[in-house]
Amino acid sequence: MSPNRQALLLSSSNCHGYSMLEFAKQEICSLLQSINVTNLIFIPYAQMDYDKYTAKMKEVIEPWGFKVTGLHTYPDPVDAIDSSNAIFIGGGNTFLLLKTLYDNNLVKLINTKVNSGNLVYIGSSAGTNVATKSIHTTNDMPIIFPPTFEAIGIVPFNINPHYIDVLESATHKGETRDQRIAEYMEMSHAKPVLGLREGSILHIEGNKLTLKGIAGAVLFKAHEKKIEYPVGSDVSFLIFS
Repeated sequence: MSPNRQALLLSSSNCHGYSMLEFAKQEICSLLQSINVTNLIFIPYAQMDYDKYTAKMKEVIEPWGFKVTGLHTYPDPVDAIDSSNAIFIGGGNTFLLLKTLYDNNLVKLINTKVNSGNLVYIGSSAGTNVATKSIHTTNDMPIIFPPTFEAIGIVPFNINPHYIDVLESATHKGETRDQRIAEYMEMSHAKPVLGLREGSILHIEGNKLTLKGIAGAVLFKAHEKKIEYPVGSDVSFLIFS
C-alpha cells in the first residue's frame, strides 16, 4: 500500500445549512490541486439518469476550476479509469452502484490504482459505502443484486453514512440506526463500523485516517460500547482493526 494514496469519503454531498458539497469544498479543492487535476471523472452509477446526475455535479464542481466528465461518456470505462488520476463516485443506491461497478470490471482496478497512489478517490454516501470492506452497513434498499456485497476495499472496515443519533423526543418507535448496526455486529463476518454524521469526511493519506469536515463520527465494534470521535480525530488504528 503506497504512502501516497489519497481519498476523501464523505457522509453525503448535502448537509443542512450548506449548498451541495459546500462543506467539503476546501478539502476537495486542496486535494485535487495538490495533484494538478484538470479532469475529474464522475461516476454516476448510483442513479439511473447518468446525464442529469453528471450535469448536476458539473454545475457545482466546474466553477471550482476542475473539468468534470461522466464516466458513461467514455467508450471504455476501464481505459478511462486506467488513464485517470482522480475520480468522484456519487451517492444514490449502493446496491445499484456496486453492481454496475462489477459489471464494468472496475472494482479491482479502482482498488489497485487507489492503493498504489495512482488514483485519488472521492466518494459521497453510496460512493463512500463502496470504498469500504463491504456494503453490509448501507442504509439503502436492495433494489438490485450485485454479485457480492464485498466492495472496493480501500479501507478494511465498514462505514455507515448519514449516521444519526436516536432523539429522545422522537415519536418513531421502529428500529434505530444503532439497532441495525448492532444486528450486523452479531454476524461472524462483521467488521468495525464508522458512523459518519452528516458533514463528516474521512480523509485517507496512506495509512493515516483523519476525521475532517464539520461533524464527527461514531465507532461501533463488536461487544463494545460505541465511541464518539470529534472532527480532527486520528482514527488510523482502524486500518489495523
